[in-house]
Formats: sequence, structure tokens, C-alpha cells
Amino acid sequence: MKKFIVAALAASLSLGGAAIATAADKVGVVVKIGGIPWFNAMEAGIKEQGQKLGLDAFMVGPTSADPALQVRAIEDLIAQGVKVIGVVPNDAKVLEPVLQKAQAAGIKVVTHESPSQKGADWNFELASSTGFGEAHAKLLAEKTGGKGEYAVYVGSLTVPLHNAWADAAIEYLKANHPEMKLVGDRYGVAEDVDRSRSTALDLIAAHPDLKGFLAFGSQGPIGAGRAVEERRKTGEIFVIGPFSPGQGQKLIKSDAITGGFMWNPKQAGEVFVTMADRLIKGESIKEGDEIEGLGVIQPVGNDIIVDQLLAINKDTVDELAAMGL
Repeated sequence: MKKFIVAALAASLSLGGAAIATAADKVGVVVKIGGIPWFNAMEAGIKEQGQKLGLDAFMVGPTSADPALQVRAIEDLIAQGVKVIGVVPNDAKVLEPVLQKAQAAGIKVVTHESPSQKGADWNFELASSTGFGEAHAKLLAEKTGGKGEYAVYVGSLTVPLHNAWADAAIEYLKANHPEMKLVGDRYGVAEDVDRSRSTALDLIAAHPDLKGFLAFGSQGPIGAGRAVEERRKTGEIFVIGPFSPGQGQKLIKSDAITGGFMWNPKQAGEVFVTMADRLIKGESIKEGDEIEGLGVIQPVGNDIIVDQLLAINKDTVDELAAMGL
């Protein structure tokens, strides 16, 4: 009986050790909101790269773009004892304390779309904020002939990167196309297709000289495009912004959405896991290192920023959609 108990205890400890090892290899990525095409593509990248690198990598997608839900999700990952937490923040400031709590627990933190994020070991971007904002502004100016009113959407007024894109776009238009006038300030509706649509309908009704939407946030162009189509303003009001090609395919072909630029969210998912793998192994992340998905990096502080823009237009949308984007 004693031998049996000792053997059972040894087996139990062995299994416990295996469980701990598995937990040590867990990588959880908390995104802005689950169930939308952009983050579905990111999830595919997370899972595929996790399998490739032998990590238990998974995504957590809250039911709405609510920072409080992200805080809860991160708290849960801390309790699980994951090795690395990745986050695409809805509110950089709100997440600071919980990210710092994760770091205090020995968990590495990697963020995306949140430059200079406090509480993060590293933040990476696949597009510079100035380059991304200006690329969209130039396209809008080209389509409107540099005249008329325009509105700006962001995912939220508390998402630093979306607002940095908006700042860059607005500054470019102010400096280069003074006959273009901004309507209001900016509207934090672009992670919600219904709010993007209803806001666009209101703005179209209130501003007869409205010529365009700069919609930063993957649901913004979709909602604004639907509103333009409903009001039969195709070809008169131009919708510019990043969106999932598969979701916006019909709208861009009908000219309800004019076009935009994006990076590959699946690639971003892969980079989360690649960065996590390096951190878990204690490998360097420094100037001159080559990291899969980012190339040769030149970090500034804890930010790694590269420019890998993809144009979304009638010529490219089918190919991008076929990639699952």
C-alpha cells in the first residue's frame, strides 16, 4: 500500500510538473473586440505561429470595445500564469495598472497599436503613425480635388495610435489643402459598424458640403460606406480608411468605399507569438536584430516601428480577401 501511495504521489507530482511547464509556455493575446474580420485574421496568425514555435498561443476577444473588459481578460491571464501577454489596447491609460501588475508577476508584456505604452516590455507597429495618416489624407485630397468638408473617425478617443493617425492626416490636409475643412473634431465610433453608419447618416444630413470620411478603425469604412450607399452619395462622398478586404469587398467594388491602406493583421498575430518566443527564450531584442515579420529592427525606446503598408483598392481587394484578410 505504501509503495502504491508513493508511486501515485510521484505520478501526481510528475503530472503537476507537466502542467506547470505547459502553463509556462502559454501566450495570451487580448484584442480590442472579438468576432470581427480584422481580429479573426489576427487570431489565425496567433494560432499558426504558436503551432510552428511549439507554444500554446491563443487570443481573447472581448464582446465589446470596452477597456474594462480588457482589464478583466488580462487579470484572468495573470491568474493563469501565462508567460507572455499580448494586448491591442482600447485605452492605453486604463490598462497601465494591470499591465504593470502582469510585469510585477514576472509576465512579459507585448503591445500593438499603442506606441510608448506604459507597462509594456515592447510595442510593435507595422506602420508608422505619420506615414499611415498621411497616406490616407493624400488619397482623400486626390479624390476630392482638395476641397470640401470631411469627417474623421477613430476607434476610440482613448486609442493613442488611431488619434496619432488622425493628427497626422489632419495636419497634412491643413498644410497642403487649406480648402478642406474638418467637420467637428473626431468621432470615436470606428470599431462599431452600426455607430459608424448612424454617425455618417447624421453627418451627411447636417453637412451638404461633406465630401469625405477619414475612418481610422476597421469598422469605420464599412459603416460609413453603407451610409453613403443608402443616401445615394456614391462618387460624391469618398470613404477612406483601413478595413478588412473580405468584409468591404462589395462596398469597394460599388465605390461606396474608395480605398485605404492596411497592414496584415495575420502577420501582426504572428509577430506577437514570435516576440513572445524570443522573450521566453531570453533572446535579445535590440537594434540590428532581424525578427520574422518585422525585418531588421531599429527600436526607439520600447517601440519597434516598420512601414509595411498594403493598398486596398479595386485592383487589390480580391487578392487580399483571398488571403483571408
